[in-house]
Amino acid sequence: MNLLILGCGKTGSLVAEVARERRHHVRTLDVDENANACALTPAFLAPFDVAIDFTAPSAVVANAEACIRARKNIVVGTTGWYDQLPRLRELVLSANTGFLYGSNFSIGVNLFFEIAATAGAALKYDYSGQIFERHHVTKKDAPSGTAVTLQKIVHESGGQDVEIVSFREGDAVGMHEITFDSPNDRIYLCHDAKSRRGFADGAVRAAEWLAGKTGFFEFRNVWREL
Repeated sequence: MNLLILGCGKTGSLVAEVARERRHHVRTLDVDENANACALTPAFLAPFDVAIDFTAPSAVVANAEACIRARKNIVVGTTGWYDQLPRLRELVLSANTGFLYGSNFSIGVNLFFEIAATAGAALKYDYSGQIFERHHVTKKDAPSGTAVTLQKIVHESGGQDVEIVSFREGDAVGMHEITFDSPNDRIYLCHDAKSRRGFADGAVRAAEWLAGKTGFFEFRNVWREL
């Protein structure tokens, strides 16, 4: 496939590397080359099968809108924009294009989401819950999109919101912890990313899955189909 990678930061660069390893043709476009999505004209986007966005919360919505207008499928790994999600869903469905987003493209994290969904039922049995997340100091959004997804999942299964505590320190790739505490015992769940490669591999596989499809998808609902 011809893939366009939006964002040349740590994760975006690794996405490009993994895509080339999987024998795709890759073009990268950094944020400073694409202010307000100015580069993403229909003519520029025409040769690409799928775009993959790992930019920043300030850039991702304009990038997505440009791809939707050009009816170009896009995978979004950037977080911090979910207040715009209902509006973008309507645009995607109206344009009859393909859009896949995820707060985390790691297979391990998506298994962790399913474990959290089961454990969230503890809130119905006199347990209290809390989420902790740790990331590198340069991460632009807090709490992380992964932590927000965990909070949503736990609320769906346990019927209560749980607090998120965020830490920004050193070069931590991403650690997410959930605790459920009662007078009798404590349940402790943790996912600790060793590198960004799991995110990159999942994003490329997501683009392969999305090629030729129409609809609005969340990665945690489709990852088993990859």
